[in-house]
Amino acid sequence: MAAGGGSERTVGCRRDHCNLNSTTSFASNHRRWRTMATSGIDVTDELRDIFGTAVESQQTRFIKVSIVKEALVYDKSVPRNGSLQEDLSLLQDSEEILQESTPAYLLTKLDDNSDWLVIFYVPDTAKVREKMLYASSRATLLKSLGSAYFTDSIFATSKTDITPEAYAAHRRHVTAPQPLSTAEQEMADVRAAERQAGALGAYQGSRARTTHLGHNIGMGWTEDAENAVKGLSEGDDSVLVVLTIDLSTETVVLHSTTPLEADQIGATLPGDSACYAFFAWKHTPSNRQIVFIYSCPSGNPVKERMVYATNLHAIFLAGKTHLEGSPSALNARKLETSTPSDINEAFLRSELELSDGSGTPGSGSGAATPSAGLPQDEKKPFARPRGPKRR
Repeated sequence: MAAGGGSERTVGCRRDHCNLNSTTSFASNHRRWRTMATSGIDVTDELRDIFGTAVESQQTRFIKVSIVKEALVYDKSVPRNGSLQEDLSLLQDSEEILQESTPAYLLTKLDDNSDWLVIFYVPDTAKVREKMLYASSRATLLKSLGSAYFTDSIFATSKTDITPEAYAAHRRHVTAPQPLSTAEQEMADVRAAERQAGALGAYQGSRARTTHLGHNIGMGWTEDAENAVKGLSEGDDSVLVVLTIDLSTETVVLHSTTPLEADQIGATLPGDSACYAFFAWKHTPSNRQIVFIYSCPSGNPVKERMVYATNLHAIFLAGKTHLEGSPSALNARKLETSTPSDINEAFLRSELELSDGSGTPGSGSGAATPSAGLPQDEKKPFARPRGPKRR
């Protein structure tokens, strides 16, 4: 059974333009649409009037329409006896409504509201000419009666296509989410991981928890990585500690520890792989603070992006734990970028809204997010990495 979802649009006929509360208005409006026929076959006035009455009364379940002498004519009606599922069984019981080898259209009243289902019944055993005639007249039927009334359609080639079970399967198909390609599914998983990262719990050291994506939260750190971050609490210089994840062991490892100035960060961060960085920054003679940076170039493999996004929050909290008691406070914002080369002193001052030395505070671009350790972070997920710069 082939399923057709939704109704066709009719030029000049919207639901709010069709007076559903007046049979007279219904008939007069639809006579104007007779000129819209494209196959040379038109709807008879009798069929229009009967359908208009059925729309008003809502007591009719089925209206059978046939093509006779080059016209779409009313054949017979079946009243509502029960639910749609129950009434569909009537189509299987006898040849009075549908015949095994004779095509027909079956206008079917749905249980809810004023919506209708149209069943295009063209058996495989029908004559070729009849198949072509009924196929070419579908649009004429819907446009002439008002496409807005028909919110669903079924193409049936046998009675087994319109059993209660078949209709239930049809509705499951229509309402099911659209299938995603492999690339689309991967991107959906990345977005889910990024959303998940904004709601993760507190750092748990080497004890790992697992998300629905199968990645550990609060993964273990190597001793070198822990000591490098702890070492930022000592001294008075500007130092950058870069951490990466060993995907084979899902362990946080030390990538590098580099004394440098803020303008050198962009050239020091890996340009072709994701990383986390803690930057101890002495931005004024009397003020030294530690800034967390998450860098994830947009061209990175999807799996790597998922792992880093999922563990972002836990890494930040782990770093906060390692820096407890440090005279240099960990800034309450996380900086994120998809273009590591953008990171310099101007970027930091702008995102952290720090004075540029002339008394003018930075404006920020929104790429920074509140700290996971503060109350407001419990309500807000982190922002996505920014896209590449315009060229």
